[in-house]
Amino acid sequence: MNISQLKYILEVAGSSSIREAATKLFISQPALSASIRELEEELGILIFERSNKGVCITDEGREFVTYAKKVLSQYEIMEERYLSKDSDKERFSVSTQHYNFSLKAFTNVIKKNDPEKYVFSFHETKTKDVLEDVRTLKSEVGIVSFSGSNEPVIKKLIKEYGLEFTPLMRRETYVYVWEDHELADRDEISIEELSDYPCLSFDQSDDSNYYLTEEAMADYDFKKLIKSDDRATTMELISKLHGYSIGSGMLSGEEAILKGMVSIKLKEEDPLTIGYIVRKDSDLSEYGKDYLEELLKFKEID
Repeated sequence: MNISQLKYILEVAGSSSIREAATKLFISQPALSASIRELEEELGILIFERSNKGVCITDEGREFVTYAKKVLSQYEIMEERYLSKDSDKERFSVSTQHYNFSLKAFTNVIKKNDPEKYVFSFHETKTKDVLEDVRTLKSEVGIVSFSGSNEPVIKKLIKEYGLEFTPLMRRETYVYVWEDHELADRDEISIEELSDYPCLSFDQSDDSNYYLTEEAMADYDFKKLIKSDDRATTMELISKLHGYSIGSGMLSGEEAILKGMVSIKLKEEDPLTIGYIVRKDSDLSEYGKDYLEELLKFKEID
C-alpha cells in the first residue's frame, strides 16, 4: 500500500466512474483499475463493486476511505512542512465557521508579529472540517458554534476528537435581510412572517445534515431553503431574491461585502454559543498563543 494508491481510492470514491477518476488523475483507466485491484488483494477486502453501470463503494470500502482521508491529510501536512519550497517559512493555520471576529484576530496576529517569511492559512469552512482540521493538526485553533438544537452532537464530536472547547460569547438569534427588503425596518420578526421568502443556509454537504449547521433554528422546517457554500454568493442571493439568513447579529458594516445588510431580532429564541477549539494538551506555537489572546478580547462569557 502506498500514498498514490490512497489518492486513487479517494478519487474514485468521489467520482461517478473510474474513467472520470482516471482523467482527473492523468493516468490510464486500465492502470488505475489494476492499482486498485492490487490494493484490494493486498488488504483482502473489496473496496469497490464493479458492474456494467460502473463502480459502487462497499461498506468495507467506505470504512477504508475514512481512514485513507486521515492518513492523506497527515501526509499532506508533513509534505508541506518538510518537502515544499516554503519549508523555511513560519507557519500558522486557523479553521473557522463564518465569523468576522475570527478573521480580525488572525490579522491582528500577523500585524503584531510581522514575521519576515511565513505561510499562514485561514480556512473559512464547514463545521465538520473545522473539527477535523484541528483534530489532524492542519490547524492549531478552530472557531465553532452550537445552538440548543445541535449542542449535544457538537459536544459529542468535540469529545470524540480529543478537543477542548472554550466558550467566548453567547448570541441571540437574528435574521439578515438586504436594506431594500420590505421588512427591513422591523425591530423584531418571527420566522413565520418570513415564510414566503427563501432562507439562505451555509451548505455543510454532510450526511449529518442540520446537526452540523452553524446557524440557529437548525431543526426548523423552512418552506423555502437555498444552500450555498460561499459567503459572497449568499449575499448576492439574499439581495436578488429578497431572501434572508439566520445568524448572531454580529454583522460588520465595515466589511464591503456586508454593506447593505440589516439585522433584525428574531422572536424565536435559539441562542448560539460561539467559542474556540484546540487539541487537548496541545503545545501551541507562539502564533497560536497570540491568536488565543486576540480571541479572548472578544470573550463575553466568564
